[in-house]
Amino acid sequence: MTGAIVFFILVFATIAAILWTAFQLFSQQENPLDDRLEELQAIAAGAQVRRTRRRAGGGILNSLLYLISIVPGGDEWLRDTERELQQAGVRSRSVIALYSIGNVAFLLLCVFGMLYLQRDNPLSSKIGGLAAALILGWLLPRQILYRLVRRYKERLSQALPDTIDMLGIVLGTGLALDQALLRVSEEMQHIYPEIAGEFYTVVMQVKAGQERSRAFQSLVRRTGIEDIKSLSAMIVQSERFGTSLAQALKVYAEALRTKRRLRAEAAVGKAGLKITFAVVIFILPALFVVALVPGVLSALRDLRGGIGAR
Repeated sequence: MTGAIVFFILVFATIAAILWTAFQLFSQQENPLDDRLEELQAIAAGAQVRRTRRRAGGGILNSLLYLISIVPGGDEWLRDTERELQQAGVRSRSVIALYSIGNVAFLLLCVFGMLYLQRDNPLSSKIGGLAAALILGWLLPRQILYRLVRRYKERLSQALPDTIDMLGIVLGTGLALDQALLRVSEEMQHIYPEIAGEFYTVVMQVKAGQERSRAFQSLVRRTGIEDIKSLSAMIVQSERFGTSLAQALKVYAEALRTKRRLRAEAAVGKAGLKITFAVVIFILPALFVVALVPGVLSALRDLRGGIGAR
């Protein structure tokens, strides 16, 4: 009985994960032009890096990554996962190996756990449970990672208007761009630590000798946010043509606030539709039970002796 209940729960979770993944895939609005531009920039910035393959040695974690990379499609999966981890704000070198170990361990745990629970069931039930365990073990870590990426991007987007306002004010005092970015990152450290860390990374890259345009391109690749891409392009063009950046940042911050307000209004408009599903699934059945069950029980009690019985 317990095995059947666990099997039902795993099948339900697998179906929910598949539906959620399909919803995420079809809800994303693709822009082929932006995707192509990002691809060309990535190729131009790291063509030599993409040609090099991972090598064995260098510790257990690096050897594990090498074993994954030699599997067909494994190297591309590692690059995509590493980019998504960076967009989630996780920048440690060993995190990709730890994530891979956790992903494989969770997948094996789901598979062996399902085999143990289905040990007394027929072969057809074992095959169905094994397929559900494989799908759940593969999709659930990806969904958690997508959730982390989305939450990090939302924090950056929420912090961007106020940060740009402060950057424009600091630039208006006469500080250079690098000094202004460093001062803004120090002031925003306790309020918006995510955007403060990103600006601090840009300043450190410029101080290390990297060109400012490449540092901002790295910022765009790390975050993957369209508003930060526009901000980076604005700063680079202002430096190239010598135009005033403080006034442009003020106008851009106001535009970001307007966009944020429109997103909030759109979310409020969608709330009614989302509540409808919850009402239909959870509240209406309870109301039907409360309203109909007493009447049904009373009718059954009256009809227990048959029609016309006294």
